[in-house]
Amino acid sequence: MSEETTYFKPIGEQVADASGVEDKKPVEEIESLCMQCGKQGVTRLLPTYIPYFREVIVISFSCPHCGNHNSEVQSAGEIQPKGCIYTVHVTNKKDLNRQIIKSEFCTIQVPELQLQIPAKRGQITTIEGMLQDTLRDLEIDQPVRKHMQPDVYEKIEALCERLREVLGEHKVEGSEARDDDGEFHVGPVGAQYEDDAEERTFTPFKVVLDDPSGNSFVEYTGSIESSGAADNKWSKRDYPRTKEQNIELGLIADPAVPRGEDTATHGFSKEEGETEFENEEIYSFEGTCSSCNAPVKTNMKKVNIPYFKDILIMSTNCDHCGYRDNEVKSGAAISEKGRKLTLHVTDSEDLSRDILKSESAGLSIPEIDLNLAPGTLGGRFTTLEGLLQNVYDELYEKVLMRGDSADKSSVETFEGFLGKLKRAISAELCPFTVILDDPLADSYIQNPYAPDPDEQLEVENYERTWEQNEALGLNDMKVDEYEAPATDDTALAA
Repeated sequence: MSEETTYFKPIGEQVADASGVEDKKPVEEIESLCMQCGKQGVTRLLPTYIPYFREVIVISFSCPHCGNHNSEVQSAGEIQPKGCIYTVHVTNKKDLNRQIIKSEFCTIQVPELQLQIPAKRGQITTIEGMLQDTLRDLEIDQPVRKHMQPDVYEKIEALCERLREVLGEHKVEGSEARDDDGEFHVGPVGAQYEDDAEERTFTPFKVVLDDPSGNSFVEYTGSIESSGAADNKWSKRDYPRTKEQNIELGLIADPAVPRGEDTATHGFSKEEGETEFENEEIYSFEGTCSSCNAPVKTNMKKVNIPYFKDILIMSTNCDHCGYRDNEVKSGAAISEKGRKLTLHVTDSEDLSRDILKSESAGLSIPEIDLNLAPGTLGGRFTTLEGLLQNVYDELYEKVLMRGDSADKSSVETFEGFLGKLKRAISAELCPFTVILDDPLADSYIQNPYAPDPDEQLEVENYERTWEQNEALGLNDMKVDEYEAPATDDTALAA
């Protein structure tokens, strides 16, 4: 495509091409109906390219009659093969200036504030702008809630106070009265503190963007070539979409909807070549949420890992408080020997290997002095990249998010360690070694060449020590002739 017919250009080039040319505008204007007053407004469309991201369409609507206006951003590219989760740890005011590109399918969570922003229109903003919009939306109906729902008012007001603390604003008293022009303010107005300096501190928090379409983005610091690996507060994780997410994105048909009037077929059809496997049965059992004590269901499914053994994957998701938990258990007998797996990671392809880490396995990477004791992170069935990302998230939240009480030198040392861990996640540290030591031999690292041996993967079977058997409770386990011998008294009674 020639330069003249290229529609998606950076905004600077769009303006430069339009300057000096009569009647040429960088945007397309379309008359549209205003949904507020019913008269004709104008919608402006600007196809543009965001460097190092992808093509987007910036849409802006304005009505000259009633003043109604809004704007949004839509992706002009294809839906990505996988969804993505961005995590940013906000520890100072500069982190609030990170730019966010949010698609219409993206949800935003701030766990420390118990805040979740559902998917709605796409937009280009910053973390600070996103929090300001949330604060504004929450404050609009507060005067009505104060009289109609006092309990709800108090809870929302507490959240608003925490948002004002982060944004450096305070509530202006008397802002709910009429002004000189007779206009009535439905919500309180925030004002900046006069001492809003760069060194202003607040309680650190985490922002999580979850976009199943993969078309959202959060700005990172450092060079472009690092792709975020140099930013210890920023991380990205790709994940395969669920069937429900594919239905929401319109990629597959909803199995609950009949395909036609003359058929009662629902869901996938093996005969039509839509899937190669039969649906596997999933077991559910009732339980109680460990976070809010609400009734919850735990789903369990048996999965066979080729050239390994059967495992049980259990998942719990609470609809009341949002608590989630995943756990992996072995579905086979206890092995007679322990097993030590050593993987020599040479490139990014090795990070995509499937890995099963049981609760009894320990993980270590000698090159960065990483040693995780057995039981850390529990049982996980993911990729090597996903497992290292879980380690990074757990260590960051438990060590670096403690506030000003943490020792500065210790924090700097640990930030250096996390930098090495991020380089391992992005394959910049290659080559390095991953050691998975499991005394129960219930852990697994994928061999892409199976059943042929893998030169990068070393498997060592060993006899468990008495201490390991004692820690696992195997010394007191008796499976042969476990019936207690009859005593003289019991023999006489018989």
